[in-house]
Amino acid sequence: MTKSWKLKEIVVMSALAVVFAVVYLLFTQLGNVLFGMFGLLGYEFIFGIWFIVSIITAYIIRKPGAALISETIAAAVELLIGNASGPRLLLTGVVQGIGPELVFAATGWKRYSLPILMLSGMGASVTSFIMGYFLSGYNALDPSYVSTMLAVRLVSGALLAGLLGKWLSDQLANTGVLNGFALGKERKKRVGTKNDRKSTAS
Repeated sequence: MTKSWKLKEIVVMSALAVVFAVVYLLFTQLGNVLFGMFGLLGYEFIFGIWFIVSIITAYIIRKPGAALISETIAAAVELLIGNASGPRLLLTGVVQGIGPELVFAATGWKRYSLPILMLSGMGASVTSFIMGYFLSGYNALDPSYVSTMLAVRLVSGALLAGLLGKWLSDQLANTGVLNGFALGKERKKRVGTKNDRKSTAS
């Protein structure tokens, strides 16, 4: 899956996965606080944050497997640095990475607009929710409560993974450090086109 990848792409993907593994672990603590306040819905409000590395990596690198692999690596690192969920966390990472990957695959890994990124976050919401339904006992809850949980997770995935992921990536691209990657090249091309139009107009 990564045969066509450049070494720098693999390095950046791995670095992002490590950084967000730490973020994920910190948000687990916040999730526990919200759980104490709102029950299971407390986790749903912030669930999208646990998909964000898949969106950011895919948006920056734009190659098949970026979402799935980065999310899986992040889960593995999170497990190593202290998450108490055990081996199941690895399965969670795979499942959360599959959702966005399927959305990007449906576009042929060619479209990375904001709507696609938000849909990708929602894709992660769906696949992770299906896993939770069968493995975390959601099927024992009241159907209306389960529907509310899913709705909140979809919104969280769209906003915290898709929208926030795009914004963070764009801010990073603005510094110039991503000029050698697909996102940076797209940005330079767009800026160049705007400058050409200005020159023509003047």
